[in-house]
Amino acid sequence: MSAYTWTPVIAGHATAAITSLLIGGMMLYRTKGTPAHRLWGRIWVGMMLVIVLTSLFIYRDHYSWIHGLSFFTLIMLPYGVYMARKRNIKGHRMTMVSMYFGALVIAGIFTLSPNRLLGDAVWSWLGL
Repeated sequence: MSAYTWTPVIAGHATAAITSLLIGGMMLYRTKGTPAHRLWGRIWVGMMLVIVLTSLFIYRDHYSWIHGLSFFTLIMLPYGVYMARKRNIKGHRMTMVSMYFGALVIAGIFTLSPNRLLGDAVWSWLGL
């Protein structure tokens, strides 16, 4: 495994992903429907958009299946917001929780696998 240089795009992507994980985790446990929930939700959606947009500039030779999640997330983010605005709380919850675990947790685990661009960057930075 060779050392990888962190670019501004990768650093921004990683920062937004970590921020989204923390905010999303916090929101899973806090009271729903409050002004604070709506504020943190807007910040979370913004961070998710940063993740999606920066992911389109992170690849080696071609896009992978993980990039497919980026396009899916671009569709699901506004859908989740739409569900909240329509007061379809069950649909909103299911959409947002699914994105948290699918697009952040599961995709993050695969992204950090060895021999993937971000995985190599992280493991190289950690000296492993």
